Amino acid sequence: KINWLNYNEKTFRDRGSGPVVLQQFIFLTKFSPNKTNLMCINRFMRWILFISLHLLVFLILILSHAEAREEWTVTRFEDYSYASVSGEIQFKDKFVFILMPEDNCSEITTMFSFYTWNDPGDHRHLIDRNIPVKLNGIETTAEVITILPATDGLKYVLSLGTYPIIEYTMISKTLYEEDKKYEIEIVDGLDFKAAKYFDITVNRWKLENFLPSIEKAIKICKEINYKPA
Repeated sequence: KINWLNYNEKTFRDRGSGPVVLQQFIFLTKFSPNKTNLMCINRFMRWILFISLHLLVFLILILSHAEAREEWTVTRFEDYSYASVSGEIQFKDKFVFILMPEDNCSEITTMFSFYTWNDPGDHRHLIDRNIPVKLNGIETTAEVITILPATDGLKYVLSLGTYPIIEYTMISKTLYEEDKKYEIEIVDGLDFKAAKYFDITVNRWKLENFLPSIEKAIKICKEINYKPA
Protein backbone atom coordinates (compact mmCIF):
# COMPACT_ATOMS: atom_id res chain seq x y z
CA LYS A 1 0.00 0.00 0.00
CA ILE A 2 1.43 3.39 -0.99
CA ASN A 3 1.57 6.03 1.72
CA TRP A 4 0.13 8.82 -0.40
CA LEU A 5 -0.08 11.19 2.58
CA ASN A 6 3.65 11.07 3.28
CA TYR A 7 4.41 11.59 -0.37
CA ASN A 8 1.98 14.48 -0.57
CA GLU A 9 3.53 16.18 2.46
CA LYS A 10 7.08 15.71 1.19
CA THR A 11 6.38 16.85 -2.33
CA PHE A 12 3.83 19.62 -1.96
CA ARG A 13 3.34 20.91 1.57
CA ASP A 14 6.96 21.90 2.22
CA ARG A 15 7.25 23.71 -1.11
CA GLY A 16 3.70 25.02 -1.22
CA SER A 17 0.98 24.16 -3.72
CA GLY A 18 -0.54 26.35 -6.41
CA PRO A 19 2.18 27.54 -8.81
CA VAL A 20 4.53 24.66 -7.96
CA VAL A 21 1.86 22.11 -8.74
CA LEU A 22 1.01 23.84 -12.00
CA GLN A 23 4.66 24.01 -13.02
CA GLN A 24 5.13 20.32 -12.30
CA PHE A 25 1.98 19.40 -14.19
CA ILE A 26 2.94 21.48 -17.21
CA PHE A 27 6.33 19.75 -17.20
CA LEU A 28 4.79 16.30 -16.98
CA THR A 29 2.14 16.86 -19.62
CA LYS A 30 4.07 18.97 -22.10
CA PHE A 31 7.83 18.75 -21.77
CA SER A 32 8.66 15.56 -19.88
CA PRO A 33 10.48 12.78 -21.76
CA ASN A 34 8.10 10.46 -19.94
CA LYS A 35 5.30 11.69 -22.20
CA THR A 36 5.45 8.66 -24.42
CA ASN A 37 3.11 7.64 -27.19
CA LEU A 38 0.81 4.93 -25.84
CA MET A 39 1.05 2.93 -29.03
CA CYS A 40 4.72 3.59 -29.82
CA ILE A 41 6.72 2.23 -26.88
CA ASN A 42 8.69 0.48 -29.59
CA ARG A 43 7.84 -1.14 -32.92
CA PHE A 44 7.46 -4.61 -31.48
CA MET A 45 5.36 -3.46 -28.55
CA ARG A 46 3.19 -1.40 -30.89
CA TRP A 47 2.17 -4.56 -32.76
CA ILE A 48 1.69 -6.59 -29.58
CA LEU A 49 -0.43 -3.91 -27.93
CA PHE A 50 -2.44 -2.89 -30.98
CA ILE A 51 -5.16 -5.56 -30.87
CA SER A 52 -5.50 -5.84 -27.10
CA LEU A 53 -5.51 -2.09 -26.44
CA HIS A 54 -8.04 -1.45 -29.18
CA LEU A 55 -10.23 -4.16 -27.68
CA LEU A 56 -9.74 -2.51 -24.30
CA VAL A 57 -10.74 0.81 -25.84
CA PHE A 58 -13.83 -0.77 -27.36
CA LEU A 59 -14.95 -2.46 -24.15
CA ILE A 60 -14.27 0.42 -21.76
CA LEU A 61 -14.79 3.55 -23.81
CA ILE A 62 -17.31 2.46 -26.42
CA LEU A 63 -19.57 -0.09 -24.67
CA SER A 64 -20.00 1.96 -21.51
CA HIS A 65 -23.36 2.77 -19.96
CA ALA A 66 -22.42 5.17 -17.18
CA GLU A 67 -24.90 7.34 -15.33
CA ALA A 68 -24.48 10.90 -14.08
CA ARG A 69 -22.41 10.10 -11.00
CA GLU A 70 -18.86 9.26 -10.08
CA GLU A 71 -18.78 5.64 -11.16
CA TRP A 72 -15.43 3.84 -11.01
CA THR A 73 -14.51 0.51 -12.54
CA VAL A 74 -11.26 -1.08 -11.39
CA THR A 75 -10.34 -4.44 -12.85
CA ARG A 76 -7.98 -6.46 -15.02
CA PHE A 77 -8.07 -6.77 -18.78
CA GLU A 78 -5.68 -9.33 -20.26
CA ASP A 79 -2.19 -8.23 -19.12
CA TYR A 80 -3.22 -4.80 -17.81
CA SER A 81 -5.10 -3.38 -14.89
CA TYR A 82 -7.09 -0.19 -15.20
CA ALA A 83 -9.26 2.24 -13.29
CA SER A 84 -11.91 4.16 -15.21
CA VAL A 85 -14.39 6.85 -14.19
CA SER A 86 -17.50 8.18 -15.89
CA GLY A 87 -17.79 11.70 -17.28
CA GLU A 88 -19.98 14.44 -15.84
CA ILE A 89 -21.02 16.26 -19.03
CA GLN A 90 -20.89 13.38 -21.48
CA PHE A 91 -21.58 10.50 -19.13
CA LYS A 92 -20.49 7.68 -21.42
CA ASP A 93 -17.09 9.24 -22.02
CA LYS A 94 -14.71 7.76 -19.49
CA PHE A 95 -11.25 8.66 -18.30
CA VAL A 96 -9.10 5.54 -18.01
CA PHE A 97 -5.85 5.02 -16.09
CA ILE A 98 -3.92 1.95 -17.33
CA LEU A 99 -1.13 0.09 -15.54
CA MET A 100 1.16 -2.52 -17.07
CA PRO A 101 3.21 -5.12 -15.15
CA GLU A 102 6.11 -5.02 -17.62
CA ASP A 103 7.17 -1.67 -16.11
CA ASN A 104 6.56 -2.98 -12.55
CA CYS A 105 3.28 -1.05 -12.40
CA SER A 106 5.32 2.12 -11.86
CA GLU A 107 3.89 4.08 -14.79
CA ILE A 108 0.37 5.16 -15.60
CA THR A 109 -1.09 5.63 -19.07
CA THR A 110 -4.05 7.94 -19.54
CA MET A 111 -6.84 7.52 -22.08
CA PHE A 112 -10.15 9.29 -22.42
CA SER A 113 -12.92 9.50 -24.99
CA PHE A 114 -14.94 12.32 -26.54
CA TYR A 115 -18.19 11.62 -28.35
CA THR A 116 -19.26 14.00 -31.10
CA TRP A 117 -22.06 14.33 -33.62
CA ASN A 118 -19.78 16.28 -35.96
CA ASP A 119 -18.38 14.41 -38.94
CA PRO A 120 -16.68 16.79 -41.36
CA GLY A 121 -15.43 13.86 -43.42
CA ASP A 122 -11.72 14.42 -42.91
CA HIS A 123 -11.44 13.27 -39.29
CA ARG A 124 -9.21 10.27 -40.06
CA HIS A 125 -6.18 12.48 -40.62
CA LEU A 126 -6.27 13.37 -36.91
CA ILE A 127 -5.30 9.82 -35.88
CA ASP A 128 -1.75 9.75 -34.39
CA ARG A 129 -1.81 13.55 -34.28
CA ASN A 130 -1.53 15.65 -31.13
CA ILE A 131 -4.37 18.12 -30.80
CA PRO A 132 -4.47 21.09 -28.39
CA VAL A 133 -6.35 20.69 -25.12
CA LYS A 134 -6.55 22.43 -21.77
CA LEU A 135 -6.53 20.43 -18.56
CA ASN A 136 -8.05 22.64 -15.87
CA GLY A 137 -6.92 25.58 -17.98
CA ILE A 138 -3.37 24.26 -18.45
CA GLU A 139 -2.38 24.19 -22.12
CA THR A 140 -1.09 20.83 -23.32
CA THR A 141 -1.83 18.30 -26.07
CA ALA A 142 -3.56 14.94 -26.37
CA GLU A 143 -2.82 12.32 -28.99
CA VAL A 144 -5.71 10.92 -31.00
CA ILE A 145 -5.30 7.15 -30.66
CA THR A 146 -8.27 6.10 -32.75
CA ILE A 147 -11.69 7.29 -33.97
CA LEU A 148 -14.62 4.88 -34.05
CA PRO A 149 -18.25 5.14 -35.19
CA ALA A 150 -20.65 5.26 -32.24
CA THR A 151 -24.42 5.90 -32.08
CA ASP A 152 -24.89 8.20 -35.08
CA GLY A 153 -21.65 9.99 -34.32
CA LEU A 154 -17.96 9.43 -33.69
CA LYS A 155 -16.01 8.45 -30.59
CA TYR A 156 -12.50 9.89 -30.33
CA VAL A 157 -10.09 8.05 -28.07
CA LEU A 158 -7.22 10.23 -26.86
CA SER A 159 -4.22 9.95 -24.57
CA LEU A 160 -2.33 12.48 -22.47
CA GLY A 161 0.64 10.10 -22.38
CA THR A 162 2.44 7.82 -19.94
CA TYR A 163 3.99 9.10 -16.72
CA PRO A 164 5.59 7.98 -13.44
CA ILE A 165 2.60 6.85 -11.40
CA ILE A 166 3.40 8.52 -8.08
CA GLU A 167 4.11 11.96 -9.51
CA TYR A 168 1.18 11.97 -11.91
CA THR A 169 -1.27 10.67 -9.32
CA MET A 170 -0.37 13.16 -6.63
CA ILE A 171 -0.20 16.14 -8.99
CA SER A 172 -3.61 15.20 -10.46
CA LYS A 173 -5.07 14.79 -6.97
CA THR A 174 -3.73 18.17 -5.86
CA LEU A 175 -4.93 19.84 -9.05
CA TYR A 176 -8.41 18.37 -8.54
CA GLU A 177 -8.57 19.45 -4.91
CA GLU A 178 -7.47 23.00 -5.73
CA ASP A 179 -9.72 23.53 -8.76
CA LYS A 180 -12.60 21.32 -7.57
CA LYS A 181 -12.71 19.74 -11.01
CA TYR A 182 -10.77 17.61 -13.48
CA GLU A 183 -11.70 19.12 -16.81
CA ILE A 184 -10.47 18.70 -20.35
CA GLU A 185 -11.37 21.21 -23.02
CA ILE A 186 -10.46 20.67 -26.66
CA VAL A 187 -9.33 24.03 -28.04
CA ASP A 188 -8.29 25.63 -31.31
CA GLY A 189 -4.71 25.31 -32.49
CA LEU A 190 -2.54 25.57 -35.58
CA ASP A 191 -4.58 24.27 -38.54
CA PHE A 192 -7.13 22.84 -36.09
CA LYS A 193 -10.59 24.16 -35.24
CA ALA A 194 -12.16 22.32 -32.31
CA ALA A 195 -15.75 23.16 -33.31
CA LYS A 196 -15.25 21.56 -36.71
CA TYR A 197 -14.80 18.14 -35.12
CA PHE A 198 -16.53 18.40 -31.73
CA ASP A 199 -20.00 19.72 -30.98
CA ILE A 200 -19.23 19.51 -27.25
CA THR A 201 -15.63 20.44 -26.48
CA VAL A 202 -15.56 20.09 -22.67
CA ASN A 203 -15.94 17.20 -20.26
CA ARG A 204 -15.22 16.75 -16.56
CA TRP A 205 -14.58 13.75 -14.34
CA LYS A 206 -15.02 13.47 -10.58
CA LEU A 207 -11.90 12.20 -8.79
CA GLU A 208 -13.14 11.94 -5.22
CA ASN A 209 -12.28 8.23 -5.21
CA PHE A 210 -9.18 8.59 -7.36
CA LEU A 211 -6.52 7.42 -4.87
CA PRO A 212 -8.30 4.28 -3.61
CA SER A 213 -9.12 3.34 -7.20
CA ILE A 214 -5.48 3.72 -8.29
CA GLU A 215 -4.32 1.75 -5.23
CA LYS A 216 -6.67 -1.07 -6.20
CA ALA A 217 -5.42 -0.96 -9.80
CA ILE A 218 -1.81 -1.15 -8.56
CA LYS A 219 -2.65 -4.19 -6.44
CA ILE A 220 -4.29 -5.94 -9.40
CA CYS A 221 -1.36 -5.02 -11.66
CA LYS A 222 1.19 -6.46 -9.24
CA GLU A 223 -0.75 -9.73 -9.08
CA ILE A 224 -0.50 -10.25 -12.84
CA ASN A 225 2.11 -12.88 -13.63
CA TYR A 226 3.77 -11.06 -16.53
CA LYS A 227 6.25 -13.05 -18.60
CA PRO A 228 8.16 -10.98 -21.19
CA ALA A 229 8.37 -12.41 -24.71
